[in-house]
Parts: sequence; structure tokens; C-alpha cells
Amino acid sequence: MQRTLLSLIGICFVLRCYAQQPNDLREFRIGKSVQELPVRGYIHFHCADAADTALSRWQDYLRCPSDARGLYGIAFEFDPSDNLRALTNDSYEGTRVAGQPVRLALLISVDGHVGGIRIQTDPNVRLYLRKKAFLFGLQARAHYGSNGWNCEEAKPRPDEEPVGGIFIKEHCEKTTTTRHLIVDRQLYRPVQKPLHDFVGVSSLLILSAD
Repeated sequence: MQRTLLSLIGICFVLRCYAQQPNDLREFRIGKSVQELPVRGYIHFHCADAADTALSRWQDYLRCPSDARGLYGIAFEFDPSDNLRALTNDSYEGTRVAGQPVRLALLISVDGHVGGIRIQTDPNVRLYLRKKAFLFGLQARAHYGSNGWNCEEAKPRPDEEPVGGIFIKEHCEKTTTTRHLIVDRQLYRPVQKPLHDFVGVSSLLILSAD
């Protein structure tokens, strides 16, 4: 129970609880103009859906392809030089949310405002973290309240099997007065793959409720 409470406090701190701070993630908030985004603290800008296209700043978003919603994704990482705790504790190294190594993307509208924020656990981490990645989806749902989620769970196909006795293919959505939230969780292994080659990932997509 104590560990669960600490995990929820962690995601509350990183995602900024709405009662204390209107931002959705650090300095980022749905509806914010790209002209207001921070000029330091973040590195390795590139198109989220075209990783070979490097960018020098947020305002280059129109160089990226748009998605089905008409949003342009910019992937980025936290600047380690701004994270003093990472110098003494490897649990804070890299780009992390609620303790999980993640891939981040701001989704920018054509008129230059943040239309969405995508947080996905990094699938290339060591096996232990990948196996635990499904917990991030639970943390995200708990952060926004356990009620009001509409979830669908898929059953294993003949070519899929559980990992350590756990099979998860879950899609959940929730709409609040200001946000539309989508959480996806997966943990399974294709039967033809080696034991260490399994799918373990969670993602949180934050959109405006409009």
C-alpha cells in the first residue's frame, strides 16, 4: 500500500495535479502556444512520426507529418544537465515520468498551439522495466480518478501468450470537463518469439475535451 501511494504521489508530482497547477506535464499545457514553450530544459527535438527529421526548436513543427487529428508531433527528451538528482541516483536518469523511462511528444495544431501530449513507455529498456511498463497505465488512470473510464480488453489470439502469467491488451478512455484521456496497456509475447522478446508498453494520450 505504501509503495502504491508513493507511485501515485510521483505521477502527481510530474504531471502536476490540477488542484495545484494547471499544466499537464511540467511546463506544458493543452492550448499553450508554441511561442510560450520553454527554450531550455529539453533536447533532441525531432518529428515523432518521422524520427530522421531533426528539429532545432518547437516552432519547426510544420516540418513534421500531421496525424489523423491534424496534429504535428514533436518528440523530445529532458535535458540531463537540468536534472541534478540524476548525478547521484540512476533512478532519475533520462526522460522519465512516474519513474518509468518514456518517449514524449507534443502534438501541435496547425495554428501553433499544443493540441495533445503523448507519453509512452520506452520499449527499448531492460527487461525488468519493460515487464513493469503496464503499471504506468494504471498510475495514469489513478491520477485522473478511477471512475468514468470506458475500457475494452482483448483476449489472446492463438499466436499470443501471457508473460509471467499476465496477459494485457487494454484500451481505456475518459472525458473530463477539460480533457479527453486515452490509456493503452499491453503485456504479452508472440509465441514464435524468444522468451525475452515480448511486448510491454503503456501510453497516455492527453487531448482537449473540446
